[in-house]
Amino acid sequence: MKQFNTTLMAAMAMAIGLSGAPLAQATTPDNQLVIATSLAQVLSVDPQQGTEPKTQEILAGVYDRLVYSDDAANNTIKPQLAETWEIDNSGITFHLRQAAFASGNQVTARDVAFSLTRLLKLNQSASAYYKSAGYNAQNIDSLVKVIDEKTFRIELTDKVTAEDLLYRLAMGISSIVDSVEVERHVDHDDYGNAWLRTHVAGSGPYTLRRWVPNETVILETNNRFWGDAPAMKRVIMRHVPESQTARLMLERGDVDIANALTAPDVKSFVGNQAFRVEQVKIGGFYVLAMNAGRKPLDNPLVREAIAYGIDYEGITGTILGPYGRQRNVPVPEDWAGAIANPDWSFQPEKAKKLLAQAGYPDGFSLTLKTIAQPPRVDIATALQANLAQIGIRIEIKQGNGADIVSAHRARDFDLLLPQATAIMPNALGAMNDFVTNPDNRLAAKNAGNFVWRSAWDIPELNALRNQASSERDAGKRAELLTTLQEKFVAAKPAVLPMFESFFPIVLQKSLQGYHTNLWSLNRLEHVTKTK
Repeated sequence: MKQFNTTLMAAMAMAIGLSGAPLAQATTPDNQLVIATSLAQVLSVDPQQGTEPKTQEILAGVYDRLVYSDDAANNTIKPQLAETWEIDNSGITFHLRQAAFASGNQVTARDVAFSLTRLLKLNQSASAYYKSAGYNAQNIDSLVKVIDEKTFRIELTDKVTAEDLLYRLAMGISSIVDSVEVERHVDHDDYGNAWLRTHVAGSGPYTLRRWVPNETVILETNNRFWGDAPAMKRVIMRHVPESQTARLMLERGDVDIANALTAPDVKSFVGNQAFRVEQVKIGGFYVLAMNAGRKPLDNPLVREAIAYGIDYEGITGTILGPYGRQRNVPVPEDWAGAIANPDWSFQPEKAKKLLAQAGYPDGFSLTLKTIAQPPRVDIATALQANLAQIGIRIEIKQGNGADIVSAHRARDFDLLLPQATAIMPNALGAMNDFVTNPDNRLAAKNAGNFVWRSAWDIPELNALRNQASSERDAGKRAELLTTLQEKFVAAKPAVLPMFESFFPIVLQKSLQGYHTNLWSLNRLEHVTKTK
């Protein structure tokens, strides 16, 4: 987690009632954590299905994974349910700790095998991260092995290194579920999905007490948790989509954390000694997805014109602020192996010439779909104004998480504003979403694949990504990744990274021990409050 403000200066003024008498600032209970957030994209809490960041925040508390990525230690892989492991030339063997699920069932190697097998056979979009590493529903049974009750082994494929596999095993989609409990709720061979969409079966420090979509999530301590008992006995996530409302709740002390504020509201807390403002670097991007399966977006010249028709600098300065910075290569600029940014900038005359070359001298009309939450709505409005200057007329259609995610997965859009996230804290992990599309056919139904959703057929990039993923030699892999980035830019991508995305949060200064994670898997068992 990166500290966003360094010097905290002024104290908060106490609220003054209409009568003129001072009112004490409200505070949340000492053993309760309250978070003002947006729950619009929380559609399922099945860990092998839900991939959205807010879903991951819930999964982090109720499930464990074999290992986790420690942001505070340069994303080093560390033990969670696995106490130790050994890596050899063909696979990884894990030795599990003594732990129990919230149900009381013991965590065993069978549960690990069941969870990873379930991920591939359930075949939801979450499985794409393992498919790109060579695992699938047909081969997973032969690649996982229960050696004994506390020993589990997974074999490497020819498309993944041990390091890359460990990072995948640290993702929320690799959460270990209680196989005994889940199998009790299987309905018509659904792998328990109907039940796990709204229930949990984990071994984490918390369990799900209540979830009301677009309203609230309540977590309560799991008394069977194998680690230290959390100081926060209850965690409440409140759906507060209006930034000003969340800001006022934070100022009054009604919530401890706000993580869905607009850039101006985040900035309003900078310099206030009662709060801490932090900027989380997630290795992700705000993306303009263009449907290359529709005219005129199938034309690379049109996509290039759009890239030159965006005022990245203006949007960064007036809208994004702490939410991001311009970056048109899908690797954060300060990560090892990142190439320089192309010259894409707001050049309307150049963009018009490209449109004319493509056969559209008078422009055309498109729709742009976005989830109705900051800062995406403001980005959409800015894009509408920018592209109007080159003759592209944009109609904005806002929707909730279910609407927009479904449209994206169904290829039902012209333009759409999704976010992409790195699957590993390295160049290959950052690029994965942008250069993976093994089968672009509609019949492939590969909605878990970010590029497939834009119908962008990229056999050369996909093959080069596979080559880099299987390369064990670090020097050769670095060369391949440089070439991959260069070819991505040259292809005039239909999945255009516009801004590297950051995740700003504002916390009460009294809150200690709140640590973020690359994939929003923010563990809460060590959170405390000081006086």
